Amino acid sequence: MSRVIRTAAAQLGPIGRNETRQSSVARMLELMREAHASGAQLVVFPELALTTFFPRWYFEQQQQIDYFFETEMPGPETRPLFETAARLGIGFYLGFAERIIEQGVSHYYNTSILVNRQGKIIGKYRKIHLPGHQENEPWRPFQHLEKRYFERGNLGFPVFDALDGKLGMCLCNDRRWPETYRVMGLQGVEMILLGYNTPLHYPLAPAHDHLQNFHNHLVMQAGAYQNGTWVVGVAKAGIEEGCELIGQSCIIAPTGEIMVQCDTLEDELIIEDCDLDRCREIRENIFNFSLHREPQDYQLICQPKLSTEA
Repeated sequence: MSRVIRTAAAQLGPIGRNETRQSSVARMLELMREAHASGAQLVVFPELALTTFFPRWYFEQQQQIDYFFETEMPGPETRPLFETAARLGIGFYLGFAERIIEQGVSHYYNTSILVNRQGKIIGKYRKIHLPGHQENEPWRPFQHLEKRYFERGNLGFPVFDALDGKLGMCLCNDRRWPETYRVMGLQGVEMILLGYNTPLHYPLAPAHDHLQNFHNHLVMQAGAYQNGTWVVGVAKAGIEEGCELIGQSCIIAPTGEIMVQCDTLEDELIIEDCDLDRCREIRENIFNFSLHREPQDYQLICQPKLSTEA
């Protein structure tokens, strides 16, 4: 039986601070319908796809922060995504800011979900590798306050049975860390869905700005090849509230090859037939974990992280 997932990467252009969720959802619905018309079974949206990338601002009022978070999924504004997916018979990945209340305490996560072709949530991931900083740093041209607004994810890197394959998820900065791919690779992941919002300018090392696009593909291609998995990387791109975000949304084969890539920094759809059985080309050969891994020599990787304090 064929295990080909016709997959659509649904890049989004900028979302303004005043753009409503209804507007961003309408844009995603248009891409979803386009994906369905092309025969796609799965459509992948970016990280924090419902709003502008709000960690670029320092907010002093909690209600200003809470505005960007979803307290239910689906909620009134996002329900059309689920209903349309069920009607069309197409699954999707969605990144959003999640607020939950446990024992009277609010918790905030940068989250993604996997929704099946019946419109039901079958998987959830909460971002683990939070970049940026915690306090207001006025010298920056824009803030990157993910460490202030989000808690570190508490669900690990799970892999889910979906579409006759094993699918995993991660978000943005996670893609830079090899452990992200390897933990899922050890669970037999065959496709990793990955949304991102990545500025072209990096204030801490501006000399690296010209490498942002190169590094974006470098880490995803390496993760795909070293773990024998498809990787679907999807951007929110373009100039958003004065901050230039990279694009380069792409679908990468288990060999590390980019099979298809977006050409613009706007709303754009790309599609690839992803044969999950191609994962075997890598996993039964050069990266055959059972034959060639030597975990007894990797113990340092799992040691507690070093303190940065003097």
